[in-house]
Parts: sequence; structure tokens; C-alpha cells
Amino acid sequence: MVYRFRVILDAQDDVFRDIEILEEDTLEDFHNSIVNAFGFDGNEMAAFYISDDEWNQGEEISQFDLGEDLGSVRLMNETTLDSVVSKNHRKLIYVYDFLSMWTFLIELADIAEIEDGRDYPNLMYVHGQIPTDAPDKEFVADKNEFDDDSDLDLDNFDDLSYDDIWN
Repeated sequence: MVYRFRVILDAQDDVFRDIEILEEDTLEDFHNSIVNAFGFDGNEMAAFYISDDEWNQGEEISQFDLGEDLGSVRLMNETTLDSVVSKNHRKLIYVYDFLSMWTFLIELADIAEIEDGRDYPNLMYVHGQIPTDAPDKEFVADKNEFDDDSDLDLDNFDDLSYDDIWN
């Protein structure tokens, strides 16, 4: 079977690519297709994240195993598309270049039959031009224990004891 994806740059302007790829291809194959479709050089690190229907980031599938425990990280070249995407689980998040944080929202649009004479992966449709710089991302942390009701003066650490600072 062929998976047809819409890969959308998470930006203000509409920039997306429609890519079809074989269900048994790896996430590394899909990564290479995305890099080519958007005109990146492919020299930066990337990762996929399994996502729910509300685009909440889940498990990471990395390009390389950089963890302390070798073999504990799920890798792109060992993970097939059909093992992470299905009719019931249609969404992935893809991040390219962790310094710039190019972020893409990926959704499975269709599952189709293989067409004779067509090479896969296949860039089906291109819409919009990728901007020169990655769109800014705003990360908002959850409210922490040192909110406005705290009696600690966080601007003056000299008055805090060791136990106040480290425990």
C-alpha cells in the first residue's frame, strides 16, 4: 500500500508538501523525502514524534541513538511507517535542525494502491515557499512552585541558605 501524507510547515503562511511513500518504508526514508521536498541540505539532526489528534508530542523516533543506554532509543532507520501510522493514528510531528526548530505537522491523508510505473517516494504536490528562517517557536512552561504566592525572593539569592537553594 501507499501512504499519502500532507507535510505542513508549522508557520503563519501556508507551506506544505504532499508526499506518497510505501507503507513498509522507514521513517529514515520519509525523513529524506521531506528534506528533499522542502529543499534542505540534509546535514542537520531530525526526529519524528508520534502525535495524538490534538498534536500533542509523544514518543520520539530519533535519527541517531544518543542515549546513555544504547538500544533504548527508537531509531528512524529501524522503524517502518506502518508501525507508527494507521487509519486510527494519522499524525506525526517532525522536527528538522534542533537549533532552528523547523517543525512540521504530518497527517496521513489517504492509503492507496501502488500504481504501476510510479516511483516511490513521490512528491505529489507543492504549495508555498519555505521561508529563509524557521518560524519562531514560543515555549510556555507550566506554572512552577515559585509563583507569585511564594515568600522566597528569587532576585536575591544571597539571603537564601544552602537548603533553600538546593533542596
